[in-house]
Amino acid sequence: MAVSRNSAQDLATDLLLALAERPEQLAGFLGTSGLEPAALRQIASRPEIAVFLLDYIVEQDDRLLEFASAIDRDPRDVMTARTLLSGPGSYGWEAD
Repeated sequence: MAVSRNSAQDLATDLLLALAERPEQLAGFLGTSGLEPAALRQIASRPEIAVFLLDYIVEQDDRLLEFASAIDRDPRDVMTARTLLSGPGSYGWEAD
């Protein structure tokens, strides 16, 4: 994966679209986030939802593998995107 904020955001968008195709998983994400479907539609393009979505995806290994496969990506790409978007201090990153 070419590592850039744009590519990480694009990956998160792909994951959100894959999530929308799985009503049971979408319900889990909405329950965890406290969002209503209408609110998710309104904030879907905001960068901060990407980090929360990526957190939800990487929370469980089987979920990570399922969604990485659904968007034809390596699971490590999902973690890389999550770390890139959340910045230093996240998942082992240290601030310089």
